[in-house]
Amino acid sequence: MYQTVIVEDDPTISMLHRTFLARDNRFSLAHAFANGDAALTWLLHHPADLIILDVYMPKMTGLELLRSLRSAGIGIDAIMVTAANDSKTVDALLKLGVIDYLVKPFASSRFQQALDTFCQHREAVSHDSVSQQELDALFPASPAASSPSIPKGLQARTLDRIRACLRQVPQAGATCDEIAERAGFSAVTVRRYLSYLVDEGEAVSQMNYDTGGRPCMLYHPLS
Repeated sequence: MYQTVIVEDDPTISMLHRTFLARDNRFSLAHAFANGDAALTWLLHHPADLIILDVYMPKMTGLELLRSLRSAGIGIDAIMVTAANDSKTVDALLKLGVIDYLVKPFASSRFQQALDTFCQHREAVSHDSVSQQELDALFPASPAASSPSIPKGLQARTLDRIRACLRQVPQAGATCDEIAERAGFSAVTVRRYLSYLVDEGEAVSQMNYDTGGRPCMLYHPLS
């Protein structure tokens, strides 16, 4: 599990982060702080994988915290969740290696997308070399060079979320209901997207008769 640190001075927002994080079993909350100074002291002595970070906080801003961590040689990944959206701040944070930037207020689906982006980065660099396909996922092409648009009635963000969930199913596959629970959408919605992914050759579906009862369809990504 990825050890995660939350740094947010607003108790309500901090609890919201904890709630969203708890829904994803790839992550474990290592610690939560209300200011950057306390977080820096802890992070200098404890390893962690991800920091979910606000910008405007007492004692030390999120920008100052990231600069201090980088100066100390700590390359922890960061997701910014903040009201700060001025271009100077955004540019400075991106140069410090922020992997995603959410502007308050935000939807839970956008928070989940940021977690998926982090996992995608970690999985891509977890082995000795990175394939072109993995690089293309890390550095999306411009709209002009991207693949044809998806069919009318399907949403790109929803499709990406279901793709990410599909990549996590066990080798034996998972049912539509299981993927829907993971993705946070209705089974009816997920079935439409899975059918599209099967048609596009990105997923495989097969009937499972070994259920001891009514057969069910299993899905898994195309290897």
